[in-house]
Amino acid sequence: MPASPSSSAQAARETVARRLRDMRKTSGLTVQELARRCGWHHAKTSRVENARTAPSADDIRRWCEACGCADEIGDLIAQSLNAEAMYREWREQVRSGMRLLQESAVGLLRRTSLFRVYSTTMVPGLLQTEGYASALLSTIADFRQIPVNDGPEAARARVDRSRIIHEPGRRFVFLIEEAALYYQLGDADAMAAQLGHLLTAGALPAVSLGVIPASTRERGMWPQETFHVFDDQLVSVELLSAEVNITAPSEVALYVSAFERLRTMAVYGADARALVVKALDALG
Repeated sequence: MPASPSSSAQAARETVARRLRDMRKTSGLTVQELARRCGWHHAKTSRVENARTAPSADDIRRWCEACGCADEIGDLIAQSLNAEAMYREWREQVRSGMRLLQESAVGLLRRTSLFRVYSTTMVPGLLQTEGYASALLSTIADFRQIPVNDGPEAARARVDRSRIIHEPGRRFVFLIEEAALYYQLGDADAMAAQLGHLLTAGALPAVSLGVIPASTRERGMWPQETFHVFDDQLVSVELLSAEVNITAPSEVALYVSAFERLRTMAVYGADARALVVKALDALG
């Protein structure tokens, strides 16, 4: 993994540039000939191929058509746009506190019909109680040295936006590694309330809650980073330093495939509730 979000973004730009250059060479076009077909100066072709100029969506469309590779237009446009905005550094998102970050996600949730999330370390945000969310968000704010530690206010905003799971017209599929049920955030009472809420929320008509047992043998997919899938259009991956937003169709499809494989390893209904109750009992 590159050393920083900025270097990662540059690496993504270079990947697009390299693919465009390889496409031109494979098609047998010179820099000058491709520029003529696209209707621009040959210097622009060189700048794009060397990742000094980011191509627009129209530039990529012309390039692919000139090379006879129209079937790659969608993926390359998505990759190029993603390279410019794939990393949203957490510090930039929470400069004025974490409450606004919670509220900013409401629009995306309302535009999503099928929401899928896989979490290996914690209860997903839409299923969090206020006490659990407050402990989590306050700890994050302290660790990242955010000037405004508004963890309790952010937690209330997170719970408010979670009411969307009660609204009709959407489907929510959650997968949690069993270990996430044991990572304690907040005091024992807050953790007990959170686990109790899982028992209730998991029974909602629009919610599918699966727990992947720690005892699963011969896993068909190794544990992954926490990720969210919004319909089949966007994947949001949570890293320690940044949020990675993926829109390239082929990459989104890869995450969907991983999710479906993880889904086959989970237990549901009474078996999932039994694992939650077991974690509750472990609190003493």
